[in-house]
Amino acid sequence: MIRLLNVLAIVALVGTAIFAYSVKYETIFRAEKIVQLREKLQQEDDQIGMLRAEWEHVSRPERIAALADQFLKLQMPAVTQIVPASGLPDKGPPHDDIGQELDALGLQNPAPVDPTPTGQIKPGATKP
Repeated sequence: MIRLLNVLAIVALVGTAIFAYSVKYETIFRAEKIVQLREKLQQEDDQIGMLRAEWEHVSRPERIAALADQFLKLQMPAVTQIVPASGLPDKGPPHDDIGQELDALGLQNPAPVDPTPTGQIKPGATKP
């Protein structure tokens, strides 16, 4: 009987040791994975910074003006092309497709609901 208890104790000890080592190595693996992800995140941040710097360089106003002069062949507007505000067409009536669909289905706006629960006094009102 005592030998059986000794064997069971040794098996339990070996089992807990194996479990403890597996937890340890899993923790080490996860820590290495976190370090790798942080390095990758730092690389991505650096790359974003580089792309922002490139964009700032490419979108300089003087560079865009030089390219526009070189490739667009723009001309100054003639006096006859300028129209006063009164010459512009009037704005049409608002067009609401969704509202028209709801009206066609008979789903008009419901009556507004009083947000104060019953029994409460509205702000600014006096108690009777």
